[in-house]
Amino acid sequence: MNRIDRLYALVEELRAAGPRGRTARQLAGHFEVSVRTIERDLSALGQAGVPLATKQGRAGGYSVDRSMSLPPLNFTSREATAIAVALSRSDHVLFARDARSALQKIVAAMPERTLEEARTAAAKVRLLVQPVPDPDAGVAETIWRAVHGNHVLRIAYTDVGGAETEREVEPQHVVVGPNGSYLTAWCHLRQEERVFRMDRITAAERTPTLPRSPRAATDPQVDGHVTKLPESAFLAPKTDIGLSPAPATVGSTHHSGG
Repeated sequence: MNRIDRLYALVEELRAAGPRGRTARQLAGHFEVSVRTIERDLSALGQAGVPLATKQGRAGGYSVDRSMSLPPLNFTSREATAIAVALSRSDHVLFARDARSALQKIVAAMPERTLEEARTAAAKVRLLVQPVPDPDAGVAETIWRAVHGNHVLRIAYTDVGGAETEREVEPQHVVVGPNGSYLTAWCHLRQEERVFRMDRITAAERTPTLPRSPRAATDPQVDGHVTKLPESAFLAPKTDIGLSPAPATVGSTHHSGG
């Protein structure tokens, strides 16, 4: 994380912490930098006009003005437990840190009584752990930025038979499933839509090539998997607050990479 991103993230972390604030040591551990670096960042934020407050003593730390803090969230203990369970399942290398950060913000802003009820309920839940191969973190981040920004990638890919190829692809979707994660993309080499296991992509870099526009992507389809679209969770519900539209079922329009 570069310094500018960290400064923004610092403000968000302190805003989420509310009046309880965070110590410099806590912030340093969260952002994986030194205490001295955090203190320099906090000084820079203060000079930039962010309304920081400090408390002395053992319980002291840094906080931001209450007008920049989240109010108590009106989640029931069941709702908070459901959120915790959902976020705890977000252990993919692309989203694990953001999921932890989101849960910390929710916890920091919840009323204490509701939070304790949610903790008690969550303690009764266990998640099945199914080890899956993780993609390289740097490669995964490059892929995600290309999917998000509609950029063409040059990837090095090893197929199930061990054959290695280098190709340019136009990323369409990241598919996260119980057996691993995948990239669906238009492959310039094969001239069709293909599915690539992300843990078999050994290198990825953005190219200056512009994607053909428009190229309508079909629903992501991965053999043996049903897919659903998480962005529909952000839409205003009609009669159902679940994920609609209906899940896209397995089809043959996407082929395995190779």
